[in-house]
Amino acid sequence: MNSNPAKGAGYLVRGLAMLPTPGIRRFVLIPLLVNLLLFTAAIVLLIGRFNGWIDYMMSAWLPDWQWLDFLRYLLWPLFALLILVVVYYSFSVVANLIAAPFNGLLSERVERQLRGAVVADDSWAELVRVIPRTLARELAKLAYYLPRVLLLLVLSFIPLLNVAMPVVWFLFGAWMMSIQYCDYPMDNNRVSFAEMKRLLKARRLSAVGFGGLVQFGLLIPLLNLILMPAAVIGATLFWIEEYDAGERAGAAQLPVKG
Repeated sequence: MNSNPAKGAGYLVRGLAMLPTPGIRRFVLIPLLVNLLLFTAAIVLLIGRFNGWIDYMMSAWLPDWQWLDFLRYLLWPLFALLILVVVYYSFSVVANLIAAPFNGLLSERVERQLRGAVVADDSWAELVRVIPRTLARELAKLAYYLPRVLLLLVLSFIPLLNVAMPVVWFLFGAWMMSIQYCDYPMDNNRVSFAEMKRLLKARRLSAVGFGGLVQFGLLIPLLNLILMPAAVIGATLFWIEEYDAGERAGAAQLPVKG
């Protein structure tokens, strides 16, 4: 299959359309509540700190030269985007850590409905059973994320180079959003974290298109509240249509219970 950003973004759009589907709605509720609480906190934080952060970045990252004043008008939107991306992505990490077991069950239910097969039990006992595994995967994502985000933070303070960093941050955030949500269906199907990254790299443009639209949606009030479950559904569609059609080498077979 061809890899392109528009195709990847389309999976999120289809995920949004599937939210009201019978049999799925009750699995959407808890991720929705988690998003509501966390992103309300993010909005409150931004309202209180945004102007101060912008002033600091403009004074700390740009030399105090009069002839560079015009750059302040050009770079203000980029610095604002950088703040929005960092704050909202940080809160989404926390939200996904809390909601991970429920997101895993949502992905399983979506896959079950699309296949007409039983992928896993969705009882409360199953939820308790998968908590250690899903939390371990979330910690693996953090271990992957933190060294890279620290490197980007350092690069963001290097003069001239920091001008391009908002774009780099957005692309990195798009990649991480793809990893975050595509991991749920892949983990359900016993695909290792390393293999999951390899599979996403093989469809890098689709993955960045999917993650980029997720990240953009997180910046839109109200839409960001339903984006987590929509992204889980979209990532499950991504998994089924891009990878689980006999194309991936050495991947685990889908566990089906009779």
